[in-house]
Amino acid sequence: MSAASFLRQACMAGNYSGRLVAGLLAAIVLLATIAMPGPAFAHAALIKAEPADGAVLAQSPSQMSLTFSEPVSPLVLTLVRPDGTAVPLTSFRLSGQTVEIDNPQALTSGTHVLSWRAISADGHPVGGSVLFSVGASSAAPTVAEAVDRGLRTAIWIGKVFLYIGLFFGVGGAFAQAWLAQGGRSGRNMIVAAILCGLAAAPLSLGFQGLDALGAPLARLAQPVIWQTALGTSFGWTVLIALMALGLGLLSLVVPPADARPLALAGLVGVGAALAASGHASAAEPQWLTRPMVFLHGVGIAVWAGALMPLGLTLKRQPAEAGPLLRRFSRAILPVVVVLAAAGIVLAVIQVQTPSALVHTAYGRLLLIKLVLLVFLFTLAAVNRFKLTVPAEAGKTEVQRRLARSIGIEVLIVLAIFGIAAGWRFTPPPRALAIAAAQPASVHIHTLQAMADLSIAPGHAGPVAASIFIMTGDFGPLDAKQVTLVLSKPDSGIEPIKRPATRLGDGTWRVDDLVIPVAGRWTARLDILVSDFEMVKIEAPIDIRPE
Repeated sequence: MSAASFLRQACMAGNYSGRLVAGLLAAIVLLATIAMPGPAFAHAALIKAEPADGAVLAQSPSQMSLTFSEPVSPLVLTLVRPDGTAVPLTSFRLSGQTVEIDNPQALTSGTHVLSWRAISADGHPVGGSVLFSVGASSAAPTVAEAVDRGLRTAIWIGKVFLYIGLFFGVGGAFAQAWLAQGGRSGRNMIVAAILCGLAAAPLSLGFQGLDALGAPLARLAQPVIWQTALGTSFGWTVLIALMALGLGLLSLVVPPADARPLALAGLVGVGAALAASGHASAAEPQWLTRPMVFLHGVGIAVWAGALMPLGLTLKRQPAEAGPLLRRFSRAILPVVVVLAAAGIVLAVIQVQTPSALVHTAYGRLLLIKLVLLVFLFTLAAVNRFKLTVPAEAGKTEVQRRLARSIGIEVLIVLAIFGIAAGWRFTPPPRALAIAAAQPASVHIHTLQAMADLSIAPGHAGPVAASIFIMTGDFGPLDAKQVTLVLSKPDSGIEPIKRPATRLGDGTWRVDDLVIPVAGRWTARLDILVSDFEMVKIEAPIDIRPE
């Protein structure tokens, strides 16, 4: 019987617990639906700044802007003056993927730092700084480190304990209700796991607020920390997780007839909580990734949650282990198939290329997880196909061996939780590829002419350049010829000169261009206005490493 059919029949029969669970499931679905953001790429990256990083301006800018690879919500914007004074920037506007920031006052001569911190659609904070100078450069002022190691450790521990609560706790409550059918072995451990989750969920929310604002652990009690955290997608994850943990705990103390719908609702809450935020949930296409995250989370909870009741029953009440073992053996194969299929889909979307498994931190963590999964699946296969049948028959020595083997499975699952929690600090290769594909852009403005130059992708290697030219007073400029010249004297590379092809309406393009090294290049445009007039304009442009 499906969950929907069960709830429908329970409600028609006037069953109170059925009506309660139907309402709770509807609330979970509603929260999960509200929590779903619009299209997102996860882990936003800064692709353009005005003034550009390292720029030297003749006069103070009236406005600054930051353009990201996806829309963001600014959390902290600060301008650090040459003397080290920090000025909060509170006047800004959002225009698509750009944050337009008003400069509150004229800037003095010297080097300034525009420090920013924003939240991306996956709920993870990103931050950075842009240095620029007015008049002439000076010693750069010091900007404090945004996140300390203590906070990162606390975030990681909070994630692991939240996983313990959701998977061992709520998953264990589901196993007690649906597989053990009233058995009590492992109930105290399940309650302890749920309590871990109930403690970790709000603390993780507070740590999220600290990380979002770049604040130290000492500021955890401040209301602004919690308000900021609740405003992120992770806030929805915590709210739904708390509901799931509460349902799991409640299912352990009510009569068996009422426990099953409550445990089922808690299991749904586990999947919904994980689907509400995170790298994988924010990835496109979300019609695929969010259901996959939901199924992956539910599958983990069913499998991991059954381990403690099953192992402890084999150890403490071997005579009663047979029925539980048979029900688990019948149910686990389709669960593992769904779990593995969802995991493979998410891994393909996140990693994209095999080389990313080695060359990115996210990929290396995934490789470690895959090694652990190989051990886990091998151990589970031995348990299922070699030990289960004699254990069901009541062979005491086999039951003891199976109990020990299940204990090892629990330890491997805990290690996997630790690896998965580490992904909190590593953007997936998919997000890195999107950021790498963003163009490097510069606006060049002189009295004679102005141009918008965009080089895509904005990293070293094969690229294409797009050029839009106008007169210095924003009028049309019908040039006869445009040539792009890129130079980097400090690298000992001769200037790269390429003629541009006219596309019309002031737009020109250069294809088949290769930029050999990353760094700051000087881009010059030689604009042939007439047979007797050549206008040359130039500006620095930063090319990222490949």
